[in-house]
Amino acid sequence: MSDPARRARVLSSRPIHDGRVVSLRLEEVELPGGRRSTLELIRHPGAAAILPLDADGDALLVRQYRHAAGGEWLLEVPAGKLDPGEDPETCARRECEEETGLRPGELVPLGSIWTTPGFTDERIWLFLARDLSPGRQDLQADEALSVERRPFPDVVRQALDGGIDDGKSVATILRAARYFGMLEPPPGASSASSSAPSG
Repeated sequence: MSDPARRARVLSSRPIHDGRVVSLRLEEVELPGGRRSTLELIRHPGAAAILPLDADGDALLVRQYRHAAGGEWLLEVPAGKLDPGEDPETCARRECEEETGLRPGELVPLGSIWTTPGFTDERIWLFLARDLSPGRQDLQADEALSVERRPFPDVVRQALDGGIDDGKSVATILRAARYFGMLEPPPGASSASSSAPSG
């Protein structure tokens, strides 16, 4: 049986590439249990993802071009990586305004997720944003996106059934739906906070 307190022992670590967003390293480790392995690891500073809801209860999503996903235009929640020394909430406020042009007055933390723990340490903190006020959209040079407003129940259906297929977006939307009591908790679990979506 695995021991959750045990960790791998790093025998060597070699940088392969240090980029603007990620760094790639080769690490030779001794895994819990004694076996040795060489791992290709992508190191990432972390990110924040935000589901903005307006005063009518509509969700503001972004339709963003993703070259790495075969050139698809994916429907996503606004998100972005943490700047050096930046905490997740500050990042969430900044990214929400930069991508949608709206500034959140209230941020509700929805936990965090590991995006792909098989090869990266990227962790994304999830937030629900409400009480939105006009700000200034400020897209980066590598961002091509448009903002789409959709009824929140429709967004939840797309996260469950398809149409929204980006992992961080699915997680953020479903955790927000659970926050509002729209998803039934599993048997034996404590019930989540319940409130009608409002801005």
